[in-house]
Amino acid sequence: MRRVLITGSAGFIGYHLAQTLLADGFRVIGYDGMTSYYDPALKHRRHQILLQSPGFSCQEGMLEDMDRLQALCEARQPEVIVHLAAQAGVRYSLENPRAYVAANLTGTCNVMECARMLGVQHLLMASTSSVYGANAELPFREADKADHPLTLYAATKKANEAMAHSYAHLWKLPTTMFRFFTVYGPWGRPDMALFRFVRAALEGEPITVYNHGQMKRDFTYVTDLVRGIRLLIDAVPAEGAEPIPGDSLSPVAPWRVVNIGNSSSVPLMEFIAEIERALGCEIAKEFTEMHKGDVPETWADCALLERLTGYRPQTSVREGVTRFVEWYREYHQV
Repeated sequence: MRRVLITGSAGFIGYHLAQTLLADGFRVIGYDGMTSYYDPALKHRRHQILLQSPGFSCQEGMLEDMDRLQALCEARQPEVIVHLAAQAGVRYSLENPRAYVAANLTGTCNVMECARMLGVQHLLMASTSSVYGANAELPFREADKADHPLTLYAATKKANEAMAHSYAHLWKLPTTMFRFFTVYGPWGRPDMALFRFVRAALEGEPITVYNHGQMKRDFTYVTDLVRGIRLLIDAVPAEGAEPIPGDSLSPVAPWRVVNIGNSSSVPLMEFIAEIERALGCEIAKEFTEMHKGDVPETWADCALLERLTGYRPQTSVREGVTRFVEWYREYHQV
């Protein structure tokens, strides 16, 4: 059995990825700080479910705690590391920027050091569509410049890509960065729009709709996303390999960046209409201006993901929202 270390294993995406890898026969080692950015009870519940599998083990610890992280890596000897843990949230980065520096810069450096010392077969790390920042050309392609991030969160993720490239070059460390696009689904984070909208609707409260609803997002269902990650584990970049069409493979390092999205741009008001349909009620809305740091539209070109893996996410918003509402009602018994 191949051993995979997932940082952020009690998080939304980490939990789903761990389930996918366990089902595929991997041994999964989880590492999570259980921070209070949102209710840790949800994180503990995710780990409790994963621990029902004999192939899963976990340890609590912060990314900034290099001694603890290194000791775990030396004891368990993972062959692959998937680094998902981070201080998340575009808007929260306006309120608490130092949390992003600590987790996303110092913490990521620690993960890369562990990967270097272990000589792992493949290091895979989460970036974000937010790195495209002020880019106006759509859909977003990996080869596009991403030099104008609009938030500190996006800036730390862009820095992670650059840091990873340097390690890949210096230490011949095969590295894949993923740029995620608006991930949603069961077990999602309470600070994310879908969770907040459903909760408000069921409590009879209005939702805040930014930019007066004139926004579009590439909504990506979580199990589609983690399937893409699973397949990319086996798409190990090699220095000097012949690039495929549209490849982001570095000319000087075994490093590439890959979009993972649904390859569609859905109007926010259509997304809200699907929530209303799934709930069977109209949601009261309070329209307001664009939030600082937001962008009006995201849209992923996922041709590279498909060329590398033969896979393209395709769960419809209707199907994905319906599954989330079913989970929310069951989990919260409402």
